[in-house]
Amino acid sequence: MGESLTRKIIKSHFESGSMTPGEDVFVKVDQTLTHDINAVMTYLAFEQIGLKRARTEISVSNLDHNLLYIDFKTPDDHIYLRTAAEKYGVYVSRPGNGICHMIHTCRFAAPGKLLMGGDSHTPSSGAVGCLSIGVGGMDVATAMTGLPMRLTMPKVVKVNLTGHLRPGVNAKEVVLEMLRRVTIKGGLGKVFEYVGPGVETLEVPERLTIANMGAEMGATTSIFPADNVVKKFMEAQDRGDEFVEMGPDADAGYDEVMELDLSSLEPLIALPHQPDNVVPISSLKEHPVVHQVFMGSCTNGSYSDFAKAALVMQGHHVDENVQCTAGIASKQIYKQLMKDGYLDMLIDAGVRIMELSCGPCCAIGQVPPTNGIAVRTSNRNFRGRAGSPNANIYLVSPESAAATAIKGTFASAWDVMGEDVKKLAEVHEPDHYFVDDSMLIKPLPEEEAEKVEVVKGPNIASLPVPEKPEKKLECRISLKGRDNISTDDITPAGAEFSSMRSNIPLMSKYCYHRYDPEFSERARNLGKSIIIGGENYGQGSSREHAAINPMYLGVKCVIAKSIARIHKGNLINHGIVPMLFENNEDYDKLELLDELEIDNFPEQIKSRKVTVRDKTKGLSFNCKLEISDAEMETILDGGQLRHLKQQLVDRGIIKE
Repeated sequence: MGESLTRKIIKSHFESGSMTPGEDVFVKVDQTLTHDINAVMTYLAFEQIGLKRARTEISVSNLDHNLLYIDFKTPDDHIYLRTAAEKYGVYVSRPGNGICHMIHTCRFAAPGKLLMGGDSHTPSSGAVGCLSIGVGGMDVATAMTGLPMRLTMPKVVKVNLTGHLRPGVNAKEVVLEMLRRVTIKGGLGKVFEYVGPGVETLEVPERLTIANMGAEMGATTSIFPADNVVKKFMEAQDRGDEFVEMGPDADAGYDEVMELDLSSLEPLIALPHQPDNVVPISSLKEHPVVHQVFMGSCTNGSYSDFAKAALVMQGHHVDENVQCTAGIASKQIYKQLMKDGYLDMLIDAGVRIMELSCGPCCAIGQVPPTNGIAVRTSNRNFRGRAGSPNANIYLVSPESAAATAIKGTFASAWDVMGEDVKKLAEVHEPDHYFVDDSMLIKPLPEEEAEKVEVVKGPNIASLPVPEKPEKKLECRISLKGRDNISTDDITPAGAEFSSMRSNIPLMSKYCYHRYDPEFSERARNLGKSIIIGGENYGQGSSREHAAINPMYLGVKCVIAKSIARIHKGNLINHGIVPMLFENNEDYDKLELLDELEIDNFPEQIKSRKVTVRDKTKGLSFNCKLEISDAEMETILDGGQLRHLKQQLVDRGIIKE
């Protein structure tokens, strides 16, 4: 039996471990990426490690998320990140160049490479046959040392695509349909590998959309073959020499198989407050007034996305009740849209063109009004994701977003264009893109880099380092949360809060700020505590602040029904023990401020079974630790930084 593309790439990067699904495999990482909101912690960690230079083929620091300078904090962060990158041999994508995932896919990712990025939507680069995995910032720092990275060997799901998308139906519909079928938890421990004749009909940016939102299924990543479509795309980027044809063997075996007929899809919409709450737009019986429409983001910010949206809007104007904004994914795309006249169409229709940044997707600008309805082409619609605790966020394609902006309520391109919708089938990606890398700062030679002074503004505080688990843990429950607590719930998004992320003592004051405003003070007063969570605790973005802030406030464990993949890794990296209820009914018995006790905690961690006593209720319950041997070592060492430095000492890479 032949092999899938996923297994081929993992095998070519294999260092040790097992390629049996569910077991640890250690792989060599070729490339890393970071973005400005999370990256300060990454480079502070790398600085503490003591290496002079990143030991990857390519590492890129993107300044793309928070370009709204509301005070000195964010510009100080950007200066720090630029000087740290110069010091450690890292590329810098400057503000205004574009969004990290589009930049990386266009200018750095290549077939057969293994990329780890400090953002959950790193899988976008799977569009070009690059195995691209989202991780926490500490994991990026680890990958930059050149040490093999631990990966839970995934199952590989074959998604056989047939047919072709009809005009007015976007690649967004493909991934929304996948979410409808798989759900936000159904991809855990899996890679979705797209194959079949339908793949050949999808251009690289369409594949990027699908791979990008695979993160919403909880997947390790998603990947497409590096075929003639990818070759054409890389040649159009003047990178044809980096193309290597790669795909699964004809007789490849898979752990699961799915079938999806592209021709059967119609315009879809994800209803609040989860991206898997998907229905056809045509099925909606209520059509309320929409207040905001946002087109763009890393998910749907491509040339074709905006060209099609512009054609939907041509000859129309944005409804008077709607604020419509566009977040184009890169300078390269912006220039092409301007040259071809599509930017004029959007502006003439009343669309406001924003900075080339992530912006509204992570609540940096364009927060909806009180109880507002916002329709977006981005990837998440969790409660509070847009910066408003009571807004309703709907996810659609760019064509449907454009139609909605015109109609003032939910609509598809079919509703606006009628038979003219066929025009959309004529839109394709350019045969050649504007290639201008002047906004990329290349790594300095090592001898010059050693002379660089890393500049830290007054808001940049040292990275807190946790202690090893204590022998007997006695503490109270500082928070009892519902199902699907997101990293946005734990560490709020938005320009104000994002500017604080370099300063954990300051940021920790706003931990769970919108979900439970009293949490920070409560946890601080308790000194040490345990958080209780429901299903899918920590879903959403890769922001490790959702682990660092609770750790700083004294949280020692999270006990939940289930924990999202990246957040679980972040908890381990920052010294918080992730435990699962052996019997989920025990969740209902616990209450806020119950006093809990765990004896011989380190020894129980080693057994992967922990007995917890609730002294307040006079009962005991059991927890399990679904962790590997390597994760256990990290926990017992007191987090990844201590563990990593010891590994580097043992290998003779750094001195004690």
